[in-house]
Amino acid sequence: MSKDTRIRIMIVDDHSMMRTGLRYTLESFDDLELVGEAGSGSEALELCQKTKPDVILMDMVMPGMDGAETTQHIQSNYPSVQIIALTSFQERDLVERALQSGAIGYLLKNVPAEELVKAIRAAYKGQPTLSQEATEALIESTRQKSELGGDLTDREREVLGRMVKGLTNAQIAEGLIVSESTVKFHVRNILSKLGAANRAEAVNLAWQHKLVKETGPLT
Repeated sequence: MSKDTRIRIMIVDDHSMMRTGLRYTLESFDDLELVGEAGSGSEALELCQKTKPDVILMDMVMPGMDGAETTQHIQSNYPSVQIIALTSFQERDLVERALQSGAIGYLLKNVPAEELVKAIRAAYKGQPTLSQEATEALIESTRQKSELGGDLTDREREVLGRMVKGLTNAQIAEGLIVSESTVKFHVRNILSKLGAANRAEAVNLAWQHKLVKETGPLT
């Protein structure tokens, strides 16, 4: 295959060992060309402009700008670039964030080389590929969202649990070691997802539907 027709690929991962392993894998296939490696989200944005890849293998969990945020930025600026989320995690929230940010695929890092390359070729053609684990996570997500509170994230459940205890936003922020504005953001999301008009109604719904664990007083 000529150089002009090869699929141009960029790797984004904060672990150099992972990038090295992927590089060796890609070099084994004549129709693939590695055009760049980035160790962070910000570096990926700069490199994307210079290398103009066709497909990006994107780590989802990185310090600073994570994979989902990086994917969203790249998709906004370079919509023709296809992004495959490649991660060690299969949590429902992570799968949803990856796909909502614009990723066309979601695979675990232990995927066999042939399956990874097959996904790259599919992504190049605009065809999605999801690991079995990601598919199961999405099915579970759909099932849970049919139940009140099923779409609450783990952090939102933590905040709701403290709301049930009667803690103020300031007290919740102190306990979770986050800013008060972050807590307000979570509270707004909780009210919206529960269809509650105010905190009191949200707390009442939490008790009625057993959305939080019954625990002792928070200290």
